[in-house]
Amino acid sequence: MSTVPPNQVQPTRGSVEAVGVRKSFNGTEVLKGVTLTVSPGEVVVILGPSGSGKSTLLRTINHLEKLDGGYVAVDGELVGYRPGHGKLHELREKDILAQRAEIGFVFQNFNLFPHLTALENVAEAPIYAQRRPRAEAIRRARELLERVGLADRAGAYPRQLSGGQQQRVAIARALALDPKVVLFDEPTSALDPELVSEVLEVIRGLASSGTTLIVVTHELGFARDVADRVVFMDDGVIVEEGTPEQIFTEPRQDRTRAFLSKVLEPAFQI
Repeated sequence: MSTVPPNQVQPTRGSVEAVGVRKSFNGTEVLKGVTLTVSPGEVVVILGPSGSGKSTLLRTINHLEKLDGGYVAVDGELVGYRPGHGKLHELREKDILAQRAEIGFVFQNFNLFPHLTALENVAEAPIYAQRRPRAEAIRRARELLERVGLADRAGAYPRQLSGGQQQRVAIARALALDPKVVLFDEPTSALDPELVSEVLEVIRGLASSGTTLIVVTHELGFARDVADRVVFMDDGVIVEEGTPEQIFTEPRQDRTRAFLSKVLEPAFQI
């Protein structure tokens, strides 16, 4: 676990608690009672083979997928539901949208509005979802584009940007709502290899900023360098979790060792 420098304030928001989370699709149980707790400001990387439930777990955290069992809470507030008479009742859509504004989500395929410039894509949600003054939202959008290294591309449309640039705009857009938590669903999987590093560098910067990050990725070097904790999932359950050093050098479970032996570079072999 990383330590906090004396001059850096310990984050107080962005805790995530997923308890007994279950989700099925067409009779197939994809999440089998997953429990995961993330502390404010913690960087958690989720690894695992395709079909292990990683992305589905991420999507339950901001209620893009309804739960079949268990619950998710951010800063102690249930996500997507309210308790009543011993049951959980789904919130109204407007209330769910308000909660999602506090849980940023960066998708694999950018999901930018093609008819809006980079600046407009970043400013859109604060203006229309949070009713912020347009001038304030535009100013903040410019700051965020500068933060992700795209201040000079504010007027460009998505088709005029590389994949890496589009993903950096998507990250700026997620940050524009000042979220408590940012979720990344394999943010580099749709990129050409030479563009991966520019996106990972932006996420590295976020990791040191005190924002809670939960990242699903296959970039093991990134996980090793940046994560406070690594979670390995397979077949809808958490098989093992620990520090990057423990997971990558001394995994306890045979399934973890088998996975890492296939995907780690030879220099990092366990």
